[in-house]
This record gives sequence, C-alpha cells and structure tokens, in this order.
Amino acid sequence: MERPNAWKEYTEENLKLVREIGEEYRGMISRNKTEREWTNEIVRRLEEAGYISLQTAILENRVLKAGDKVYETRMGKAVLAFYLGQEPLEKGMNIVGAHIDSPRLDLKQNPLYEDTDLAYADTHYYGGIKKYQWVARPLALHGVVVRKDGSTVELVIGEKDEDPVVGISDLLIHLSHEQMEKKLAEGISGENLDVILAGQPLDGKEKDAVREMVLHLLKESYGLEEEDFISAEIEVVPAGPARDFGLDRSMILGYGHDDRVCSYAELKALEGLKETPRTTVCGMFVDKEEIGSVGATGMRANYLENAVAEILNLTGEYSELKVRRALQNSRMLSCDVSAGYDPLYASVFEKKNSAFLGRGVCFNKYTGSRGKSGSNDANAEFMGKLRSIMDRNGIRWQTAELGKVDAGGGGTIAYICALYGMEVIDSGVAVLSMHAPAEIISKADLYEAVMAYRAFMLEA
Repeated sequence: MERPNAWKEYTEENLKLVREIGEEYRGMISRNKTEREWTNEIVRRLEEAGYISLQTAILENRVLKAGDKVYETRMGKAVLAFYLGQEPLEKGMNIVGAHIDSPRLDLKQNPLYEDTDLAYADTHYYGGIKKYQWVARPLALHGVVVRKDGSTVELVIGEKDEDPVVGISDLLIHLSHEQMEKKLAEGISGENLDVILAGQPLDGKEKDAVREMVLHLLKESYGLEEEDFISAEIEVVPAGPARDFGLDRSMILGYGHDDRVCSYAELKALEGLKETPRTTVCGMFVDKEEIGSVGATGMRANYLENAVAEILNLTGEYSELKVRRALQNSRMLSCDVSAGYDPLYASVFEKKNSAFLGRGVCFNKYTGSRGKSGSNDANAEFMGKLRSIMDRNGIRWQTAELGKVDAGGGGTIAYICALYGMEVIDSGVAVLSMHAPAEIISKADLYEAVMAYRAFMLEA
C-alpha cells in the first residue's frame, strides 16, 4: 500500500519535463498573486490555445459543435473553459476544477490614517491565516481601483527590485513578555494587522502630513484620489518571487500554492489536449473558496449551470432537462492541495493515510473535520475508475486524509458540485506550511498532477 517516491522512477525525459513545468509554474505564480491577475493569465493562455469567449459566441449567434473551445469569465475573478467533445453534452462532462484565491490581507474601504508620524493602512484578513506569520516581513500591494467615471487602474507595488515594500511591525522581544505569555492565536490581533505605508511628511502640510504624502504619491503615480479606495480591491500579499527550494531544487517555496498549484496543473492539462475529446472537458477556476465559496464568483453561484445552458443553446440542443442531465452525468476532480506529512508535527497526522511530498498527485476520498463534517465522500466505484485511469497511464499517485480523525480538517468545492448529483473526488498536490505566506510543494507532485488531470480529461 505504500506509494514509491516518484523521483526514484523518473527517466531523463521525465526529469526534463519536471524541470520545465516547475520553472514555468514558478514564474507564473511569481507574477500573479491575486485572483484577478491569475484570471487574466488564464484567459490569455486559453486564447493562445484557441479558446474564444462564450459571450462573443452568444452575441454572434455561433453554432457550436464538437471540437469548439469556449471560455466564460465571471467578474474578472473566475473562469470556465469548455472543450466540446464528440458525445452530446447531456451525457456529461469530465470536469477539473480548482480555486484561484489564496489567504491574504485586504485593505479596508477607508484604510488610511496617521499615528505618530507614520502612515498606516487598515486591513481585514481574508481566509484562514496565522496572524503572527504576516508581521515583520516584506509585503506588496496588488489590486485594481475603479474610478467614478468607470476607468480602471491596476496597481502593483513591491515586486520589482527597485520598488519599495510595505509591512507590519512586530513588538520587540525586549518588551514582549506579556505578548509571549498569550496563546499563539492571540499574540497578534486582527485589528493590529495594519500596514505601514510611509514615514515622511509632505512639504507644506501641517495636519496628517505623512498621510498626505501617501495620497500625493498615489495621485502622482496612479492619478488616484482618497475616495477611490471606496471602489478598490487592493490586496496585501508577500513580496518577492517564488524560489526553488532545497539544495537539490526539487521543491518550490512560494505564496499561493493553495490553490494556484492545482489550477496551473489544470490549465497545463487543458493546453495539452490536441485532439477533440470523446467527452466534453470543462476546466473551472473559481474564487472565494477560502471563505466558503460564497458570492457571485464563488462555486455556490450558478455560473457553471448558466454556462452549460448557453452552450446547449448554441448547439441547438437546449432544454432544462438536458442542462440537469449534463451536470448530473458529469465526473469531476475537485482539485485542491492536501496537507503534506510533516515529521516535525507528526502528532496531528495519521502516517499511513497521509500525503507525502514527492509521491505523486493525491486523492482524498473525503476531507471535512472530525466526523467527516462538511465533506463530500466519493463513491468506491468512482475511486476504482480513477485507479484504473492512473495506473493505465503510469501516473504516480497516492491517497490521503487531512490529518488525524479528531485533529481537524478542511473544505473544498467538492461538496458543492456534488449537489448536482455528479461523481466528485478531491485531488491535489501535497503542501507543507499550508496557508502560510510561503508554502512548499514538490516539483514531482506538480508534474504528476498535470499528467493525472490530462488523463482524467480524456478517459474518465
């Protein structure tokens, strides 16, 4: 039952592909640190692969047929991609879906204030974080600002070598006796995660002169007014690129592996489909998973259902019954990272049912916490089919649970898609330091995920 280390079985050809995929992914995750940036990159690459906008197809009243490729975006934060297969859509799809949001800090709508000659920005953290991990480290600002006239300004500060960075201060060890006595979760409060933006007063200003300096710089560089923060989405993320990790360069250290590593593998698999598939393939890149998949761009919204209806309409086959059949008859890999076994924290893992870095893509029959609460629990029949596909294609894979039975757990989008009645299982890449500002994955597991998702798209 023990799965072998993938590195031991690689040929020189395998190793070359592992390195190439790892290098491409490392660059992509370094450049794109928000769901909007990731969406823009996905759309660019889909269009290069021959996909056209579903909205364009609707406006032009195109007739869609097998072999056509369309994509749909949702508010610039989510993407659906469809490669129409030879079989009727009502027979179902092979769906691979991942989320593209990651834990971070968001600037509040009225963020700026000054205190003792320092300018700060108020934040609200997004997703599950250990707050102490976000202090005393270089941070960058990424976001979009929409002015009242509808014009949009994209903002990235802190990523170029010549850029300044921002950050959050921590209490010096000499005065932190009381802080150190607190529980780890209470040492840093959410309201104290305020980002230092500036420390120089603006000439000619007496009141809040440092705060005025920030506004002056934003006006000068981006043409922004303070009121523009009301219609802005500015995210505070770790500054700097992802890095090769380990003396052997076998791993990648970076921000946002959860869950951009799986979304990248999904995108790479889509790009590798060169011939019309037997079954329609759907790639989903969704938002808001880290806060419960809520909102208009989260998986709980109906945009998958709506897109399927639009495609059926353009194929001349629309009916409400066929939409329901297309979704119910589908099979899905809900792609999300899994907790990699960490021997430094072995007490929360059950070793023989854990995911290990370097042993291939992993499948979680269920996630949830304690009594499988909030979990999709995949059917044995579906798991059996996946075993066949993986072994037939020489994929290195493993099974996993997210920690010991009573140690906790996590959620994915699987249970939401299962509401349609489709077969769903969680599948992903093992991660160390999940939800930290810098997470660790194995390049071997990324490579195996690409191969696994492509095999599933073609054979499920």
